[in-house]
Amino acid sequence: MHPTAGGRWNADAVTALRAFLLALATSLLLSGLAPAQPPPTASAPPLTRHAQPLAPGVTHTAWEEPDAVNPLRADALTVDLTTGTRVDYLSPASVTERRTVSALTAAHDPGPGRRTVAALNGDFFDLNATAAPLGPGMRDGTLRHSGSGGSTRAAGFGPGGAGRVLDLYFDGTLHLPHGARHPLAGYNAADVPANGVGAYTSQWGPADRSLTVDGAAETTEVAVADGAVVSVRDAPGRDPVPPGTTVLLGRGAGARALTALTPGDPVRLTYQPRTGDGGPLPRTAVGGRELLVVDGEPQDWTGAPNDRAAPRTAVGFSADGVTLYVLTVDGRQAASRGVTLTRLGQMMRQLGAHHALNLDGGGSSTLLATAAGNRAPRVVNGPSDGAERPVPNGLALTTPRGSGRPAGLRVRPALADAEPDAWLGGASPVRVFPGLTRRLSATAYDETYGPADANPRWRSQRPYYGTVSADGTFRARRPGSVAVTARDGRAHGSTRLEVLEELTEVRPTAPRLGLAAQGDSAAFGLSGVAANGLTAPVEPGDVRLTYDRALFDVIPDPARGTFTVTARTGSGGGRIAAEVAGRQAVVEVTVGLRDVPVADFADAARWTFSAARAEGSVSAEPRGREGPGLRLRYDFGRSTGTRAAYVTPPAPLGVPGRPQAFTVWLDGDGHGAWPSLALTDAAGVRHVLRGPHVVWRGWRQLSFALPQDLAYPVTVDRLYLAETRASARYAGEVVLDTLTARVPQPLP
Repeated sequence: MHPTAGGRWNADAVTALRAFLLALATSLLLSGLAPAQPPPTASAPPLTRHAQPLAPGVTHTAWEEPDAVNPLRADALTVDLTTGTRVDYLSPASVTERRTVSALTAAHDPGPGRRTVAALNGDFFDLNATAAPLGPGMRDGTLRHSGSGGSTRAAGFGPGGAGRVLDLYFDGTLHLPHGARHPLAGYNAADVPANGVGAYTSQWGPADRSLTVDGAAETTEVAVADGAVVSVRDAPGRDPVPPGTTVLLGRGAGARALTALTPGDPVRLTYQPRTGDGGPLPRTAVGGRELLVVDGEPQDWTGAPNDRAAPRTAVGFSADGVTLYVLTVDGRQAASRGVTLTRLGQMMRQLGAHHALNLDGGGSSTLLATAAGNRAPRVVNGPSDGAERPVPNGLALTTPRGSGRPAGLRVRPALADAEPDAWLGGASPVRVFPGLTRRLSATAYDETYGPADANPRWRSQRPYYGTVSADGTFRARRPGSVAVTARDGRAHGSTRLEVLEELTEVRPTAPRLGLAAQGDSAAFGLSGVAANGLTAPVEPGDVRLTYDRALFDVIPDPARGTFTVTARTGSGGGRIAAEVAGRQAVVEVTVGLRDVPVADFADAARWTFSAARAEGSVSAEPRGREGPGLRLRYDFGRSTGTRAAYVTPPAPLGVPGRPQAFTVWLDGDGHGAWPSLALTDAAGVRHVLRGPHVVWRGWRQLSFALPQDLAYPVTVDRLYLAETRASARYAGEVVLDTLTARVPQPLP
């Protein structure tokens, strides 16, 4: 490459130089030779941090903050919106359907020449009623639904490469016969305001429209097609809106304005969204709630009802709008308790946000990212429900595709690809014991960090400490630090492994497994401990197992670094001995569960009542199902917000062993309340277990399954009924009897 005679670089030379520098920077960043800077945190420096580019101008950083009382794990995206990244609106086909963010992303078409590099959950929604988002939403510059209940705040993207936090209002008018007009209050919205009229199209979906009027006594629904009234009825319909038809639903004064219409009358509606700042409409918008940062100042939400530690999702922008910041914080887990709204605002400001907005959190909080060279995004945060929660909408970040030619290799332990959390403390897969192995992966990426194909050759830079085979399996020899490199032509990458001191102990991730019945399965892994206390996961290929093959099937899963145990009998139990380099660990496995009484409610008179937006009482019931019971009276007619009626024992109920589930008998009243059980595990983490909605009358035994990540033992704190449907207002009573824990059988 040479300059022209005049001393200037020609266009081809400049292009080639830029490509070379980009490939070099890519290789250096991913090989760890040019580490990215971590995002600032609101307290102590992170214990561990892993940053990686997803595309030019898009970086994902995961970090963990240690704290004995309030540990924290978070993921952040920093996005330069001027480098070709586009933000799209994610949703199912209809407004009232829900899908996981993973499913929404898999179904999303980013368009020719583009790929999806990240996705996240979006707006709060009408949980357990219509499932419609509560704020406004726009896709490709078109309004998909307006906000409800006065919700107007949104994160908007475009036009152009910038975003902003804004208010998105709805202006609509009904043009009625004889020149009459009436305001249109909403469009495919989760509710129709008092005395208002809402419009619903085929995009509304399957949700019962009666849920949008909160049980109003005076309602009218009018179907309009081709500019004329098709039908008029005095109750909201439950049938889907046909294509080409618009349903007008009024309540109160709005209903009276529609009552005078008859089939054949001409009706026309006009509407448009309007920005509160007077600026242009965004191409993409998703609703949110609390303002976290305003003009560079974090907002103080201390004392607000929802300013409590919880899983969170937030978005924000730089002052000029060209940098997007996304933050998810894990919560309700032993490794991460979550953060308050106030703390979330502080974290967003420290990331760089000049304006920031709170999106739906809790079990909805989800972040997907496509690591360099991967072909699809994957979940990188830890959903607090243990699995992704279906949501009505979200956001997808898409970028231009690259050439597909390898520019570098992302090298890391294969276990880190299967378990991202392994990078964040604990038994890190970058460590390995002498004599044991660590499988490595080399993922090729092009100049945009997109997928590419390669056939890497491996090399250990210090064979004295360990060697690497042609398939990328590293075998450790002596304690020390060693870099392992993969190369395919000019594309290369490396990772650094730490060979620990000699293995002194082997620990199973689950020392006891309780299988309920024949054919049930559970998994365990193994980690080793060195003399200095450092730990590392053990590859299944380095383990020799001894067990009774008549009792169990044990199948190694090298991709996850675990073993799956399946019961061959319906009862009994035994031990699995795992030997690693002369050290042994034992996993006890039992088949079958036994019922352990937790509360018989003989002391029901000492239980206490409390409530959230409800009233009620608790009393002893002499005639329960088989003996004394507990009667819970409640009134959920005083509010449209989420309501709950709690019953609390005189002291927390300790539960022995490792229960798999709880059962309780409940004499139902048929109103549809949501029975729940709250417990605390040994790590101090609160968990809420949910049962089926009480739509029956008479006695039924409810079962509450426990999540797998509990720290045992656990205590039961209280039981309660909840109601999340705004339109459901009622009073009722139920009787509880015989709370039982289902605990694995002891070993024979």
